[in-house]
Amino acid sequence: MIGILGRKIGMTQIFTEEDQLVPVTVIDTNNCVVTQVKTPKKDGYSALQIGLGSIKEKRVTKPMKGHFDKGKTKPKRHLAEVKVDEGHNYQVGQEIKADIFSGGDKADITGISKGKGYAGVVKRWGFGGGPGGHGSHFHRSPGAIGACATPSRVFKGRKLPGQMGNSRVTVQGLEIAMVDTEQNLLLVKGSVPGGKNSIVIIRESVKKRKKAKKN
Repeated sequence: MIGILGRKIGMTQIFTEEDQLVPVTVIDTNNCVVTQVKTPKKDGYSALQIGLGSIKEKRVTKPMKGHFDKGKTKPKRHLAEVKVDEGHNYQVGQEIKADIFSGGDKADITGISKGKGYAGVVKRWGFGGGPGGHGSHFHRSPGAIGACATPSRVFKGRKLPGQMGNSRVTVQGLEIAMVDTEQNLLLVKGSVPGGKNSIVIIRESVKKRKKAKKN
């Protein structure tokens, strides 16, 4: 199991060898460093804590400073944890680069989706709404949401207006279109959750690993 932290730069297009135009998301993975190694003996499971981005010294608390000093690494602004297989060769302070992936690999990418603010049911959940005519007083409302006299309440999980976006989203099975080892960039086919300059976690595809184990 492998993973890396990156910063979403934006989207562009590339041509394949078959002259097909493919939209891709460019992710910068420079300066991604291992800040802690977790082992089954000490922590109960095998994982890596990885960090990305610098942080001002005045914003580093004493517990944070002690944590990073123990690993002999500079304080990082963003931290994430990635599970790895036992017997790996990663060390604290080691830089993880984009070359852990190669073109054609499948990856699961996690990010914070763009916030859309307070949205109604038509925009948030795709409700059909009411008639569009002027005589109708029911256009974009959810309609009746309650039950009859029994149980005379609104059930949990009812789709209603509310905050849309700005939540943790994982998209599985995205294809790595190309890896730029010189600039340490990943080009992922299609879109990735989050806006420009947002932090994303790129992991090896879980479904691909399960399929490989079955075979």
